[in-house]
Amino acid sequence: MSEKLVIVARIEANTGKESQVRTALSKLIEPTLKEAGCIQYDLHQDNDNPAIFLFYEVWENRELWQDHLKSPHIAANQTATEGAVASVVISEMTKL
Repeated sequence: MSEKLVIVARIEANTGKESQVRTALSKLIEPTLKEAGCIQYDLHQDNDNPAIFLFYEVWENRELWQDHLKSPHIAANQTATEGAVASVVISEMTKL
C-alpha cells in the first residue's frame, strides 16, 4: 500500500489583492473535495498577515494529486488570480 501524500501549499497575495485571492482559493474547496483521492483539503489564512494563505491537503497518492493539478477548477483559479499572487510554495510531504 502506498503512503498518503500530504501537500502544504503556501500562497502569498500581492498587497491589496488579499480579498481577490481569498475568494478564488475558496472556490477550489468544493470541487476538490469531490475529486478522486482527495481525503482532506483545508484552506487557512494567517491571523497576523492576511496576505498569506495555506492549503493543508491529504491525497491517497501522488498520481491523484497530479490529476487535481490538471483539473478545470485549478486552471480557472490560475486565471482568476493572475497578477494577484506574489508567490506559491508547494511542499510534498509524508507523515512520520
